[in-house]
Amino acid sequence: MTEKQYLSKEKYKELGEELNFLKTKKRKDLADTLEHAKSLGDLSENAEYQEAREEQANTEKRILDLEEILKNAVMVEKHHSSAVEVGSVVIVKKEGEKEEKKFQIVGSEETDTTFGKISNNSPLGASLMNKKKGDIASFKTPRGEVKYKIINIE
Repeated sequence: MTEKQYLSKEKYKELGEELNFLKTKKRKDLADTLEHAKSLGDLSENAEYQEAREEQANTEKRILDLEEILKNAVMVEKHHSSAVEVGSVVIVKKEGEKEEKKFQIVGSEETDTTFGKISNNSPLGASLMNKKKGDIASFKTPRGEVKYKIINIE
């Protein structure tokens, strides 16, 4: 069974645009680069050709990955609920610390810790799922168990 991919409308659109670019412009550019590299002679010692083939393989893999992500996308919006779910903004306090932290639970494609967006599949994100205000979310790390108290769910 294929894993659901939780995406905001914005991220869904962004990934769709990337897929379109890769399938049209990027593929054409790579084909042109390969043709030019072939014209340079012996393919077994042609670094430009080998590099273009590698870039082509990476592009085709990304196309397949994007198609799979978009096919299995579940649209989410930032919303308020009594329990943590994908799209929730959660204010937590780590056991033993004074400072509160704010995280938005997002799908793995939108993870960006710089902006406080953590994946629902990350250790912290997974431990917060379905918990309510006042609950303790805990998970194991190489340094031992870490606990966060849920202060609020926005």
